[in-house]
Amino acid sequence: MALSVENNDRLQLLLLPGFMLDQTLWDDLREGLQQLGQLHFGDLGQDDSISAMAARVLQQAPPRFILIGFSMGGYVAQAIMQQAPERVIALALLNTSARQQNPREIAGNKVQLELAKQVPFKGLTSRALASSLHPDLAHDRVLLERLQAMALRNGKDVFIRQLSALRSDGYAELHKNQCPTLIVASSNDQLSSIAESQQMLEQIATAHMVLIENCGHMTPLEKPQQLLQILSDWISSIE
Repeated sequence: MALSVENNDRLQLLLLPGFMLDQTLWDDLREGLQQLGQLHFGDLGQDDSISAMAARVLQQAPPRFILIGFSMGGYVAQAIMQQAPERVIALALLNTSARQQNPREIAGNKVQLELAKQVPFKGLTSRALASSLHPDLAHDRVLLERLQAMALRNGKDVFIRQLSALRSDGYAELHKNQCPTLIVASSNDQLSSIAESQQMLEQIATAHMVLIENCGHMTPLEKPQQLLQILSDWISSIE
């Protein structure tokens, strides 16, 4: 049975982007997503902690919604589930994890932060951009320019705030999630591993997982129509 909506109101879809991305991440899916419900886009650029990002998103969100979090947005989505689980109808975690940052990652971020505070922001490095895509797309100028344009729109202050936001271990909290949950992983994701997605799957009794083949981290840009179909099928199946 499809999910029912009282008073013929449309479903509310709340979408959260990843690190140094913005709502244009969803442009290739936007028309299709609008057929599924009314779209809302969370702002993750104003705060320097995951919990504060989640609180801000909740302040601006509709009363109840289907929550779709990509990459860093997946961490924020998990924080939303801890802060206001009663408001989330269903949860989609795309190319993300519940793993905490290790000491090496934290140290690397500190180096980047110190450098970022001292020099003008010119966007993300070519290496960082390429690593977010399937190896076959690592030199795709159109995709790389789209990613860099989002980073430049966010700018230096957002870069510093988001890089300062530490990711804590969320696996222990996942079992509390009782709403329908979709986990999407990609076969060639260099930033969020399949193993991390499977570990989330094992912790959430209501979850199922879909693997997108021949795709890097940026599923909304690399495989938008396939991702749209996955989301559409999942939303239509929610009871």
